[in-house]
Amino acid sequence: MRLEGKTAIVTGGASGFGAGIARKFVAEGANVMIADLNLAEDLAIELGSSARAVITNVAQGASVKSMIEATLESFGSIDILINNAGTTHLPAAMEDVSEEDFDKVFAVNCKSVYYTAKHLVPLFKKQGSGAILNVASTAGVSPRPRLNWYNASKGWMNTATKAMAVELAPDGIRVNAINPVAGDTPLLKSFMGEDTPEVRAKFLSTIPLGRFSTPEDMANAACFLCSDEASMITGVCMEVDGGRCI
Repeated sequence: MRLEGKTAIVTGGASGFGAGIARKFVAEGANVMIADLNLAEDLAIELGSSARAVITNVAQGASVKSMIEATLESFGSIDILINNAGTTHLPAAMEDVSEEDFDKVFAVNCKSVYYTAKHLVPLFKKQGSGAILNVASTAGVSPRPRLNWYNASKGWMNTATKAMAVELAPDGIRVNAINPVAGDTPLLKSFMGEDTPEVRAKFLSTIPLGRFSTPEDMANAACFLCSDEASMITGVCMEVDGGRCI
């Protein structure tokens, strides 16, 4: 019960890493608002009275504001924010990625962090506490070819994490990130371009521990970084990657 009495928002919480984090946080005693483009009502029902679901487009400021208002209405407070929602473009030469895909990647992966900060940091400052966790990627540390603009967006997220941590530390707000290696989530096929045994084997060959990451891997790291056990940790971008970035 390391998160007992705390309330968390998990963006992109309907599936993949986000759903894993939501399940872990409820198991550790937190109330969780599952925010996603797709209404996660089934997951909220599964998790019981400690969970709610709200439709949110993190690339739109008004939608993020409504998400925060809905969380306060449901639970009365907010202590933790997980910026997990993310997207990618399909593997392609950097000059062949469309402007539309570029804009979408940076709106969802980067501008969303601006929006959540704009609408939630004032509340955290007022209460003198808060934990923000940004879900970045090993692609932002050790880029993969043909995912150039996705790599760049996650590198941005790591730098933003450190900048936010330095600025918000005097207000009692901690900001960290995790850098997951590829997991068997809905985004995996988009990263690979095609889902075949050969392509999967190629991806796995870059991970020393020899397996894809799981939602549980990310949830365990997120739980620690957002708990009081990590009260002296801020500005860290933790690689949860089976050794890929060594």
